[in-house]
Parts: sequence; structure tokens; C-alpha cells
Amino acid sequence: MRIVRIRGYPGDESLKRRSLDLTNMELRVIEKTDTELRIEIAGEDHTFMNVLKGVLLETDDVAAATYDMNPEQSGGQTEPVLTVKSESGDPLDVLADAAESITDRTDALRDAVKAAA
Repeated sequence: MRIVRIRGYPGDESLKRRSLDLTNMELRVIEKTDTELRIEIAGEDHTFMNVLKGVLLETDDVAAATYDMNPEQSGGQTEPVLTVKSESGDPLDVLADAAESITDRTDALRDAVKAAA
């Protein structure tokens, strides 16, 4: 197991309606093969996980993407566990591409809101 801290950026402060700490995200790789990844994403809920799963499922190289908020085998663990199965590529690369796609989409939405204001 390894824990990875991902540095992010909070974005444009003028559009924030509440204070969020988006500087760290904690990930724990549970299992990884050449085409499958099971990873725990600490502190997230259905809102983020559904967006991430949706973007993954739109990706050509993804055979399956799902998450579980409380897997039975975990002994009551409530952090979401994401499972990604790729057709041929490295599932970590697929996950990184999905994260970049989410960032691009939220940036586009922010820019559209600014333009409309």
C-alpha cells in the first residue's frame, strides 16, 4: 500500500461561495495490475465519485468503472474505493486523464460563468 498526496489548486477565489481546502487529496492504492486499479480516495463522497466515474466511463480505453462507499470486506470502512478496468492501457494513466478532463470541464464552466456575469 502507498499513500499519495496530490497537490491541486483552489481555482478562482472570486467564484467560491464557501471555503474549501483543495490543496491535498489522499489516495491509497489497494490493488493494481496492468489493466485494473482499486484505489481509495479519502474524504470524498458520492458527488465527486459520480463525476469521476462518469468521466471514466466516457473514456474509450475504460472497460468498467465503479466505486463502493462501504465495501463489506472492509470491516465498515466508509472511504470510497474506485475500481477502474482498462482495455489495454495503464489504469493510473486512465485515471490521470479523467482527472484532467474534469479540470478542463470545470475551467470551461468557470470561464462561461465569468463571461455571463
